[in-house]
Amino acid sequence: MTKSGREAQLAELKRREDAVNEGGGAARIQRQHESGKLTARERLDLLFDLGSFVEMDAFVTHRCSDFGLENNKPLGDGVVTGYGRIDGRVIFAYAQDFTVFGGSLSGAHAQKICKVMDRAMEVGAPVIGLADSGGARIQEGVDSLAGYADIFLRNTLASGVVPQITVVLGPCAGGAVYSPAITDFVVMVKNTGHMFITGPDVIKTVLHEEVSKEELGGADTHSVISGVAHFAASDEAHALRIARELIAYLPSNNAEQAPVIASSDPADRLCDDLRELIPTNTNVPYDMREVIRAAADDRFFFEVAERFAANIVVGFIRLNGRSVGVVANQPAVLAGCLDIDASVKAARFVRCCDAFNIPLLTLVDVPGFLPGKDQEHGGIIRHGAKLLYAYAEATVPKVTVITRKAYGGAYDVMASKHLRADFNFSFPGAEIAVMGPEGAVNIIFRRELAEAEDAEARKAELVADYRERFANPYKAAELGYIDAVIRPEELRRRLIDTFSVLVNKRQSLPTKKHGNLPL
Repeated sequence: MTKSGREAQLAELKRREDAVNEGGGAARIQRQHESGKLTARERLDLLFDLGSFVEMDAFVTHRCSDFGLENNKPLGDGVVTGYGRIDGRVIFAYAQDFTVFGGSLSGAHAQKICKVMDRAMEVGAPVIGLADSGGARIQEGVDSLAGYADIFLRNTLASGVVPQITVVLGPCAGGAVYSPAITDFVVMVKNTGHMFITGPDVIKTVLHEEVSKEELGGADTHSVISGVAHFAASDEAHALRIARELIAYLPSNNAEQAPVIASSDPADRLCDDLRELIPTNTNVPYDMREVIRAAADDRFFFEVAERFAANIVVGFIRLNGRSVGVVANQPAVLAGCLDIDASVKAARFVRCCDAFNIPLLTLVDVPGFLPGKDQEHGGIIRHGAKLLYAYAEATVPKVTVITRKAYGGAYDVMASKHLRADFNFSFPGAEIAVMGPEGAVNIIFRRELAEAEDAEARKAELVADYRERFANPYKAAELGYIDAVIRPEELRRRLIDTFSVLVNKRQSLPTKKHGNLPL
């Protein structure tokens, strides 16, 4: 080939590369910035280690030859796909480009996303999707709908194999919302990220209801009310930082362990602040997150779904550098009762940790399941069973600590010894019983109290006796249901030692296609 021929080839490559990098053009990029949003490529630059992103399928174009699109075929077709590195680890990603056809999904657009997901599965690497799309490309009809289904299939097959994170940075409507719903974690940006099956305009037409996009499907709605989103970020840079931080707690795939991060926090550090933190009166609230932080490396707790079902707390800590998933009742909200939302939130987190070999720490201070007609009619039996099922099925190391009380069926559900928890501990003042001492006395001695001359004094005697005989950790310890009663200040070093013993734990499930989880 002559020199001029090579120069022509390089010039053509440069022309195409420039066209790819221009996206939908300068005017559309300016509108994207004016709406408070970054471009797809700017987002990928923030997500990945500097200069590590490698693009795939940059020159793909759509296949539609109707409706005036035959001569409008921008390179890349509205989505940037490829792989890069986060803290040196390989991560695959796609970023929808709203400057090109509003980020709408065509058959070719979907094909690019599917290829990235297929490669991630083959090499065992996480997938992060950056969603910013107006929905299906109407001009392509069923081909765009088929594209969504192709993506949903891969989301499902990848579930529990490689971690999947969706960051919603713009619109995500209609059928598109089901892809984030299948992924492990969803991050949404306030004011610009929106998810809904049916938009405000259709709702107004059909139901004659006025609702804004933010109220219907904004980050606050989905992180507080629906529970669809696990994180609500203040801006796009914040959302992408959350995704990077979250990946650090997860392994690359289900055959690996999460990264171990060296910690300077001594493994034998005493949690002196726990000596007085937990009130002896079981009706007085306290913040369980303080217990979690006291035990964690550098006292840092990465909470997940913080604002949804706040009566239960889930998230990640490190113990001696190792990633641990935490599930804990929150006495400061609804007295730590389990209800429908709390059960579903915790169950999904437990299953995620189990899928990716992340040990589970459960901190228990639970008076029972939330009573009431709304809970019963809403299916608390079915939803509460999800948490029970998740714990019973989990084969990762499981350590449980009862900090103050564990009453009734909630004792069983919260990773009790009977659900194959490996080590169950209790603080000295914990009460483990069918119900609280006062309630138990009212039932057992109802007739005696009705006939007593001084019912209050007699009740106090009976409550004290019941508490001494039954509502303490020692009866459970005698039966082997509690492995040890530990001092609160010893929590950190006991947890680190116990999880180190369990690091090579092997446990299996009966051979079956899959169980029938009470969905």
